[in-house]
Formats: sequence, structure tokens, C-alpha cells
Amino acid sequence: MTHKLPRASGPAALVLAGLVSQNLGAAFAKHLFPLVGPLGMSALRISLAALVLSLLWRPWRTRRTARQWRAIARYGLSLGLMNILIYEAFARIPIGLAVAIEVTGPLAVVLIRSRRPADAGFALLAATGLFLLLPVVNPAGADPVGLAFAGAAAVTWAAYILFSSDVAGEGVGGDVVALGLALAAVVAAPLGVLHAGAVLLRPEILAAGLGLAVLSSAAPYTLEMLALRQLSARAFSLLVSSAPAVAALIGWAALGERLSVVQWIAIGLISLAVAGGAALDKPMARPPPTP
Repeated sequence: MTHKLPRASGPAALVLAGLVSQNLGAAFAKHLFPLVGPLGMSALRISLAALVLSLLWRPWRTRRTARQWRAIARYGLSLGLMNILIYEAFARIPIGLAVAIEVTGPLAVVLIRSRRPADAGFALLAATGLFLLLPVVNPAGADPVGLAFAGAAAVTWAAYILFSSDVAGEGVGGDVVALGLALAAVVAAPLGVLHAGAVLLRPEILAAGLGLAVLSSAAPYTLEMLALRQLSARAFSLLVSSAPAVAALIGWAALGERLSVVQWIAIGLISLAVAGGAALDKPMARPPPTP
């Protein structure tokens, strides 16, 4: 006798595949940091992803008002800063820790706009997890500058979600993301050029950057778009709560990044907090794509 898989298993697999692709991209980028640095890789990823998505979605075909352009500009700026900051964190600490801290940004958005008693418990779980990552608790643990960059990335991700809601009324589609990435490239590209210079134009570096753009941006976004056609916002958010664990496992497998027991406990607490907040949160009309 054969058993059919639950209907949501297909979309869920797409979301998880997107997370794996995104974090494999982070591991790949980290291998290239010695050549062009995190700023150079951020510039390549954002610029080439913007090019790929622009060719795919052709956003120039749609006319937009000044108000819409202002919303897209805020969206693109937050997207660019978030990518730059998380790459600076990846350069200094394991990607699992960086992602665990970064996802507290979306969690904060959920908790701030809610008044449920259970949210105090989720906030306490996340705060405990973050506390366990502090050098004061674990002096031999992660680099404090890297932790600070990850914390700043969390703030910009929260801003990204809020600004995404501004453009959501117009429909968060590939054309809007392509424009957001293009504006993000205006921020990232000059910083990357100042840091890495002409090295960014070497054919092998451009090819690596294109691979990174596909792995970390184009492929995850496409997979999420396909999944969101059949998956509720709440189910999507619950699946994304596994991002820190996925990142930590890929960091271990691809980069040999080994975490302490305390760090794994911290990741678990933060993931539980994100999952709990997502499970009880009122679903959005459509969650913004994970950058």
C-alpha cells in the first residue's frame, strides 16, 4: 500500500531547499573572502543577483509613482545594508551563529506588534539564547565584532520586513525585488570596489560571484515564490525558523565550523522562540521573500 505525502510536503521541501541553497552560498562566499573580502563578495552577490532578476522580470516595463519609488528605495537600502552586515559577520563568526542572531530581527517585529502573554516567553527564550552567545558568558567563544555585525544585520532585517510591508500593497513580486536589489547594488558596489578594486573584474571572480548570486539570491527567491503559492504565511515562517540550524549544519559540513554545546543550546533557544512567535502570529497577506 502506498501512502500519499501531505500536500504541504512539496512546498515545505522547496522552502528548505531554498535555505540550504542560501547557506551553501554563504559557505561558498566565505571561501572567497580572502580574495575580495566580505565587502567585495557583497557587491558581487547583490549586483549580479540584481542583473539576473532584472533580466528575468524586466521591471522597467512597469510605471511607478513617486510614492512607490520611495517605498522601493527604503526596501532596497535595507536589503543592501542587511547583506553587507551579515557578510561582515560571516567573515568573523560561524555562519550558524550569525544567522541565529540575524533571525531575532524578524522575531522582534512579531513580538513588538503583539500583546499576547506567550510572547513574553518567546522573548525570554530569544534573550537567553543571545545571552549565551556573549563573550562574557563564553570568553573563548565568538568574536565580539562579528556578533555586533550580526546584531546590526538583525536590526536591518527587521527594517527590511517593515519596509517590505510598504511595497506589499503593490504586490511583492520578482520585479519589485529586482528593483530593490538594483538599488541595494548602488550602496554595495562602490564599497566593494573601494575595498577590492580591479580584482572584482577578474573572470574567475566574476564567475564565482555569478554562482554566488544564483545560490544565495536567485535560487532561494525562486524556490520561495513557488512554495508560497501553496503554503500559508504561518507555515512559511515556521519553516524559516529552522534557518539557524540549517546554517550551523552547513557551516560544519562545508567549512568545518564546530560549535560548542552552549552555542548549540543558544541556537536551539532562538529557533524555538522564532518558531513559537511564528506559530501564534497573525499571518501576513504574503511574507516578504528571504533575502
